[in-house]
Amino acid sequence: MILTGGLKSLLPHVLRKVIRCNRLRISNTSGMAQGYKQASVVILHKSLADDFEKFCHANDGPLPLLYRSKPGDWKCPSLSSDSDIRTYCLQYRVYEHGACTGTLKSLKEYSEQLKDMVTFYLGCSFSFEKAFQNAGIPARNVAQKCNVSMYKTAVPCYSISPFCCNLVVTMRPIPESKLEAAVLATSELKDAHGAPIHVGDPGLLGIQDISKPDYGDPVHLHPGDILVFWACGVTGIEAVINARAPLAFMHSPGCMFITDLKNDNVTARPSRKVPQVHCISQDPLHYSVVSAEAAQKIKTLETLIGIDPGDRGISHLLCQDELLRACLSISHARSVLITTGFPTHFAYEPPEENDGPPGALAIAAVLQALEKEVAMVTDQRAMNLNQKIIEEAVQLGILKSPVPLLSYQRENADSALMFLCENGNPERPLFDHLIAIERAGMAADGNYYNARKVNIKHLVDPIDELFLAAQNIPGISTTGIGDGGNELGMGKVKDAVKKHIKNGDVIACDVEADFTIVAGVSNWGGYAMACALYILSTCEIHERYLRKAVGFPQLPKKMLWLSALPSVIKEEKLLKTLVQLGVRSGKTASLEMEVDGLPFYNTHSLMIEKLL
Repeated sequence: MILTGGLKSLLPHVLRKVIRCNRLRISNTSGMAQGYKQASVVILHKSLADDFEKFCHANDGPLPLLYRSKPGDWKCPSLSSDSDIRTYCLQYRVYEHGACTGTLKSLKEYSEQLKDMVTFYLGCSFSFEKAFQNAGIPARNVAQKCNVSMYKTAVPCYSISPFCCNLVVTMRPIPESKLEAAVLATSELKDAHGAPIHVGDPGLLGIQDISKPDYGDPVHLHPGDILVFWACGVTGIEAVINARAPLAFMHSPGCMFITDLKNDNVTARPSRKVPQVHCISQDPLHYSVVSAEAAQKIKTLETLIGIDPGDRGISHLLCQDELLRACLSISHARSVLITTGFPTHFAYEPPEENDGPPGALAIAAVLQALEKEVAMVTDQRAMNLNQKIIEEAVQLGILKSPVPLLSYQRENADSALMFLCENGNPERPLFDHLIAIERAGMAADGNYYNARKVNIKHLVDPIDELFLAAQNIPGISTTGIGDGGNELGMGKVKDAVKKHIKNGDVIACDVEADFTIVAGVSNWGGYAMACALYILSTCEIHERYLRKAVGFPQLPKKMLWLSALPSVIKEEKLLKTLVQLGVRSGKTASLEMEVDGLPFYNTHSLMIEKLL
């Protein structure tokens, strides 16, 4: 009897022969032949083979195709020199019309049927366990001598009839300090599923109970471990089950075919393409992934908009990397609610200023291009004005279509919850992210103040309540964009506002947002957010993470996204429209100085365009 302790160092051809002789008392091949590629196996009738290959190419995260045999060919010469797929897996499953009808140690009794069948060899995450070891990342399941945990998700794969199913994932607990190392170690191993497709709360994938895997074994977590999920080749089993093929064979989950191919043919990734991991939510816990290049571009945007043309002291309010983290969060959102409106000109009609609406529309335009649901909420008294602004934005080509315009009034203690969630159920939020840009924010005394310390509460509806309620609704994140500290969402920097901003002790907003973006002019913050969302959507690393490595890359839509970005021409047209509607500037004369013959306002937009 061969003991499992020596299996890590056995060469693949030796290990295959041991497996063939049925001399192992183990249930899976995790930890075996480290450094060599392992493969999932799917065997189908030749009439289904072409469609299954297309299905693999359409979902190459879970189903990276290593080799496709010819009908009746039991060997795979490009993967191993001596293979016989009938006997070289630890255990096989038999499926008839979508039902598992048994498990076998050998498929030799089906040799006649196999003459008309095609074998697919698909990459497996066991192949990257050596990379984990080299990076000092613990493989909990190997240490616990059990199979990896595998789960069915609610993420649909791209369908190729008759193959359709939801994604299956493996889960590995990773210490938080090793998250980036785990992503880096696996991101170039495309044949082993590549980088993770999700980091954080399993509920975001539709997994209800992490202690009850659908395949494999439960793995014990250590304190401080974060759940990290990779696409899994067992997805192929689910696809075959749903196709209800009259007869099919697969490896039993975890009982892989071990190849002679090493995982050492990985090319070094340029530093700008190195993936970074950022936490974007604590409840539910959620991390996102982005390339170093895209992250640096967004950080440069954040620096650009931090210029203080009015010399009001906003440099003391700046929060590093908030633009990046906010946009990563928004990138994952399905539905976004935007609010703007600062009635600083209280003696005029309308009292709104022109800082806020252009930035809000720039964000909305990009969100529309990214096919997200977007709505706006404003004061009841300003509904007609904002409706006209939205209509004009559509006419000017800024918006693809009108944005739904909502208003909020407090009627009872549950009003905010009813507004944000379906039937007031906090487990069914209607929005994933709330954005406030140049929106009057409530001060500590419950009033709303402009920069000159004038109370404008009579002109402001209590939209702050939505942001306060969102703090207690898992799954809703919030962002505040401002330029003076009295805007909604600036509560995170209220101490700095009180210390460094004129009248800050009175005007400082007391309501926090999860992410606080401070800009010299709030519109700049909106333009930068729109540009940052574009940068993320064109980042291959982030785009793959968003679609969970299923389906096809969305990068061909780049020109559509590009056309939705803010520009100097769009800005000028919209500002003229606002003037015609009676909306006045709310900023100081210093914003209207010229740089190289252009208004500073527009020069900054040109800088953003140049960066992109």
